[in-house]
Amino acid sequence: MPGKLRDSKRVAGSLRVLESRKLEYGPGCAERKLAALDALLPLRLSRSDQVLRLHELLVFLRAYPDDSRVLGRVERALAAFERRRDLARHRDDLADTGIAGTELRYPFFWFTARWLARRWPERLRVEWPDFEGGSRLESILGLLVPYCESTVLDELTGPPAEWIRYLKGSGETDAAFLIRRFERMAGSSFTRESLFESFDLPLLLSPGPGTPSRTHARYARSPVVYRKESLSRARPDLRSETLRPPLSVRTVSRREGRRLVDLAREAMVTRSRDLNVFEHADERDVRLADVGGGLQFACLGVVPERRLLLESAYGFLTLQNGVPIGYVLLSALFASSEVAFNVFETFRGGEAGRVFGRVLGLAHALFGSDSFTIGADQLGQDNEEGLQSGAWWFYYKSGFRPLARHVQRLAARELARIRRKPSHRSSVPTLIRLSSESLFWYLGSERADVLGRISLGNIGLAISRRLARQFGADREAGIEESAREAARLLGRRSRMVAAERMAWERWGPLVLCLPGVERWSPAVKRGLADIVVAKWSGRESDFVRLFNRHHPLRRALVRLAGGER
Repeated sequence: MPGKLRDSKRVAGSLRVLESRKLEYGPGCAERKLAALDALLPLRLSRSDQVLRLHELLVFLRAYPDDSRVLGRVERALAAFERRRDLARHRDDLADTGIAGTELRYPFFWFTARWLARRWPERLRVEWPDFEGGSRLESILGLLVPYCESTVLDELTGPPAEWIRYLKGSGETDAAFLIRRFERMAGSSFTRESLFESFDLPLLLSPGPGTPSRTHARYARSPVVYRKESLSRARPDLRSETLRPPLSVRTVSRREGRRLVDLAREAMVTRSRDLNVFEHADERDVRLADVGGGLQFACLGVVPERRLLLESAYGFLTLQNGVPIGYVLLSALFASSEVAFNVFETFRGGEAGRVFGRVLGLAHALFGSDSFTIGADQLGQDNEEGLQSGAWWFYYKSGFRPLARHVQRLAARELARIRRKPSHRSSVPTLIRLSSESLFWYLGSERADVLGRISLGNIGLAISRRLARQFGADREAGIEESAREAARLLGRRSRMVAAERMAWERWGPLVLCLPGVERWSPAVKRGLADIVVAKWSGRESDFVRLFNRHHPLRRALVRLAGGER
């Protein structure tokens, strides 16, 4: 017992030493980190939380290495991490951490589940004890099997696990069978997605060769920049950061794009998250932006059929020396961007301000954005993580401001309390009230035609009113007729090619709702036609650039939206 107690204290002390040196950079710091690693790595850790702490330290140092010696030591430790005896001992407790060699459990969204079933079908299973939709799943079984099997449905009894076991092939798992049957179900991809996700199917991905993990996650083609000075915790100068372009923005090949899309999806899977832009990422629209200091953004566009009607959504996977350290969801329109910014927990307390500043610079370079919005959901509205991280104050102290008067008054009272007592921290109820409205920042003068202030929903209502008035329930015929009429109006009189059909069907009803569009000059109409086609083909950022320059369209949409929200 005394020996075990001594070893336990040694482990705890060694972990504290390495954690205390994690953020230290400069002369002698690499040697101190190496000494701490040499003292810690051979020890057998007695608790699961210690294994997790060691793993997170290694991942952090891989993203921010002092020199080649530290990087090499960390790389070797991570390569062997899943073979550690203490990991094996605590494997069950470390499930869902994303550590290599551990299981992942999550009710993944449809497209993520389909991706997992295609990549690792033998590793994906259903956690039946946690499934609560057995009777509903049984009720749609007729949609999942061929008609020739319909007579067997009345004979299947018992829980879903039993009849799925009867129906599936001997070489496939229950999850792989179900997902493949959903793939072949009649209907659109939207129908299959909605139905599958309504079951909230609990899935388990068991570890195996090449399965997603945070331990091995790194983009191998990223260059390594060694850290020679401490990480900057300063708040960004938003103006200078927005006006500073990235060092380079490179369009990658389709093969390289596929690798980056997979890396982004794995970063979500190993953190029990899903992000639509990564689910629907288009490997043909991937760019790698280098902003210096080993910091890169993999900018992923969305496949045309899954794009939003108005805004253009892009997902940025944040890479530090190739290691995923966070992600950004960015919507662009009206030369403005709404930003959802996330730093993974392992890397918080580092350079969040610097990274966020470079996000604005990249948005300005790619989309021409000069106004930025942080939505209430990112600040803390129905977002426990945002409340706990103090997201509202991070953005406020960086320069973002609320427009709502009641939030302005509350912020002023909180600032007065802080001046009187610098240690004051806003309570959770106060943060919830502060986070009830969006925050805004403008590179130039304040304006109202920006995302977060324009009521895009009113534009949708205008389209619905027109379709309801003219076509009632026969929306399909109305959309087809609107597509032809809109194309003729904008000078596209030739027969519509298949590649453009979706563009005109989706934007045709909107074009016909635009106030005064029939009086626009031929040149302005041709410009709008180019925008319609660009929205649903190629890179969506090209649509944003065309849209930003088409002032008659911008004015018409603002009128259609009915002013501010």
